[in-house]
Amino acid sequence: MTKTDDVLTAVNPALSASFSRRSLLKGAASAPVAGAAAGLVAAPSRAEAQPLPLTPADPVDYYDIGDSLVEASAPTMPLVKLDIGADGVYTFQMPRLEQGTGIATALGMMIAEEAGVPLSKVRVLSADAQPNLLANQLTGGSSSVRCFEPFIPALVTAARLRAGLPPQSGAPRSAAQYQVIGKRFAKYDARDIVTGKKKFTMDQDVPGAVPTMCRMPSQIRGKVVSVNNRASVLAMSGVIAVEIIPGGGTLVGIPPGVAVMAETFGQAWDACRALDITWGDGLNKGLSSASIQSTLKAAVAPMLPAPLGTVAIDAEFEFLGASHCPLEVECAIVDAKPDRCEIWAGLQSPIVTLQAIAADLGLPQTAVTAHVIPSGGAFGRRLFWDPVQVAAQISRKTGRICKLMYHRTDDVRHTRSRPPQYHKVRAALLPPGLLGSGNVLSYQQNIGIVRLDARHGFGEIATATAAALPMGVTQTLGNGGYEQFFFRTMVASPYNYGVSSKLLFPVDIDLPTVSYRSVHIMPARTVEEIITDEMARAMGKDPLAFRMEYLRLPRAKAVLQRAAGAAQWGKAMPAGFAQGVGVHMESRSFSACIVELDGRDPNNCKVTRATIVIDVGKPINPSGIEQQANGCLAEAISLILKAGLTIQDGLIQEESYTSYPFAKMRDFPKSVEVIVMPDVGDPIAGMGEVAMSAPAGAIANAYARATGIKPRKFPLNARPTFTPTPAGQLPAPAVA
Repeated sequence: MTKTDDVLTAVNPALSASFSRRSLLKGAASAPVAGAAAGLVAAPSRAEAQPLPLTPADPVDYYDIGDSLVEASAPTMPLVKLDIGADGVYTFQMPRLEQGTGIATALGMMIAEEAGVPLSKVRVLSADAQPNLLANQLTGGSSSVRCFEPFIPALVTAARLRAGLPPQSGAPRSAAQYQVIGKRFAKYDARDIVTGKKKFTMDQDVPGAVPTMCRMPSQIRGKVVSVNNRASVLAMSGVIAVEIIPGGGTLVGIPPGVAVMAETFGQAWDACRALDITWGDGLNKGLSSASIQSTLKAAVAPMLPAPLGTVAIDAEFEFLGASHCPLEVECAIVDAKPDRCEIWAGLQSPIVTLQAIAADLGLPQTAVTAHVIPSGGAFGRRLFWDPVQVAAQISRKTGRICKLMYHRTDDVRHTRSRPPQYHKVRAALLPPGLLGSGNVLSYQQNIGIVRLDARHGFGEIATATAAALPMGVTQTLGNGGYEQFFFRTMVASPYNYGVSSKLLFPVDIDLPTVSYRSVHIMPARTVEEIITDEMARAMGKDPLAFRMEYLRLPRAKAVLQRAAGAAQWGKAMPAGFAQGVGVHMESRSFSACIVELDGRDPNNCKVTRATIVIDVGKPINPSGIEQQANGCLAEAISLILKAGLTIQDGLIQEESYTSYPFAKMRDFPKSVEVIVMPDVGDPIAGMGEVAMSAPAGAIANAYARATGIKPRKFPLNARPTFTPTPAGQLPAPAVA
């Protein structure tokens, strides 16, 4: 059989049996290449060389970030509240943030299945911050369903016993018996969202809450020197208070700026624009995207030389910072009294929020209540509580309830974002020729990144404090340790690329950063998928056949083979169009994506079709999985082709969706197929962000094949021209 046969087999599922046998025969008829790291090359004994095993073994195969979150949650799971009312309805106080990812519906379905009731008999509410849950209220790491799955039976049993009901017996344990799990359900709140009935933070009816907006400095982390016209702004219609946001802050600093309270948000906006403020320089004066990339590049360790007799593929990649860009800007409602404090906000780590605000205000933790409000998107940004800090300080200074909403301009420019990154890669290949069909001997990837702020810890004060010490230092030892832990337990490789390493080199630049849907994973894996295509090309192999040869896990091969058949990999494409492929593993899930891209204009490429295959082990709600996959595809299109944050003189220039061109409906392909692999008994896995990296790699590879341009700097499309709002100011309201 030839390599063409391999591709045809992968495309045609009917040939899967012979394809698998042929792959096994290849592996059996070859000898390993030894001594790659030392530069010594041994010839294969047969024409087909077996891929060298990934060395060292990938630790994520055995322990990942989700496992750590499951372990951290386990001790306090008996304290999670699940009760049964007189009407037979199960009410679950969910200690996680519903931010549009559908975890409330998925967990409700799991409870319904275990209890033997229809989903209509399960109500899921957002639990207030419960410090007694310790590390069991952090939303992150695509881990919520994984955390609860082992404990749902015990929670249901305990609820039934408290209600005087006999324990549920004979709950289904196999996919064939499920009545709820694996069926398609709309999200609990889907109708309310589309009809405008959903209540987010700014919709909370808190009597006496006063609309508040801010002006933020002319530089990221800049300073307020003075407000020069406070009296005249106070005299404006509806204005109640003008206050400089004080510094300080426990664990993390309070964002600087000037706040205005008014009777309406429109009046607060007008007053903010009218402020005459003298801004002072901070540590980021003169900082630019170019200087950041130069610093990151200098921080990365040199590559080890490629082994003698091999061909090296060397490449460098740049990723701009990225905004989470949720529809809901940063916001919070806080009532800070001398003896107590009450908070309403979307919070991914509500316990440490409560604890840090208590410390900020000098209150005992028992005097602070934090209500977790479902969020209109977050994706990592609400792991921190910055707007709560600001609102608490303004409420304390004014004696009023602060209903704070950031303007979109400051939300993009001054809130937390995914840090800029630089990647350097060297892959060493034994090329095809007299010694056989070739092989990958080694793969190195060194990553320079603006340090990720991880001072939220595992969502409670002990681990957060460990990350923050010594106070006042941006890159503490604890924070650096957490970032390396997150990197090592999240970033994996699905390939057998011989002696391999991925190393992270964080740089201490004082930018407000936070996780954003695979902060390390998506860029790292996108780069590896690009290099995989380039290695296949160097060896004269089809990129899909090359992946089938080097993928090291059966589930990864299965999703790729399914995607290849559904997408008709290898079909004829018009000039300027191309297919691209990517494969990914994360949070015990596997995904593959094949896209079609219109690259006739290299400055304005567009994805026209996408096929995504997802294996999450035990699919709870196929409808929710499909929605998540579509959302991840939109983000992949945005970050690979369209959107990035540029910094000039210490300030992000983008300020809204017009200048930060996140994918809109016109950018989304009309043809998208999401295939959810069936439940065959594998353990439950994560879903939140696992469908982002395979499409990202596929889009970049399709771009390369369609345009002939190697993707190296992201985003790839030309950026729109715009005139930024002047530093330290807010734009005027748009006129219809």
